[in-house]
Amino acid sequence: MDKQRNKIQILRSTAARLAASEHYAWGHMGSCNCGHLAQEITQLSKVDIHAFAMQRYGDWSTQVREYCVDSGLPIDWIIEQLLQEGFTTRELHELEGLEQDQVLKYLAGGKRWLARNKREDVVAYLDAWANMLEAELLVVSLQNSPEYVLQS
Repeated sequence: MDKQRNKIQILRSTAARLAASEHYAWGHMGSCNCGHLAQEITQLSKVDIHAFAMQRYGDWSTQVREYCVDSGLPIDWIIEQLLQEGFTTRELHELEGLEQDQVLKYLAGGKRWLARNKREDVVAYLDAWANMLEAELLVVSLQNSPEYVLQS
């Protein structure tokens, strides 16, 4: 559960930082959806993340698909840091396209299509993702409560 709470905090802080940032560019590996998450976790600059990513071809979806812990490439070290915080390669791929169906159901105002390259939509997606994880934690907490166990 601590890993889940940490993940929620990372999503919330990434959303807040992105909402306040002047730097968002979906086509820039350090300033896009996953790039901002990577900045939050690694504390690397957008310039460094972009430079590391450019050592191998492809966008974030390609990078996470090609990820290899033993490659020695700096982008794989960055991806490894994201994975160690509890994110999956699938989640990273879906973050880049703002397309995880379960997350979209937690959007304020209900499920809707989001533009993957619009800062406000990325912030909404990150907040919805954190809300979904918090709801999952609440369910687990309730299921582990003595009252729930006695009723089961």
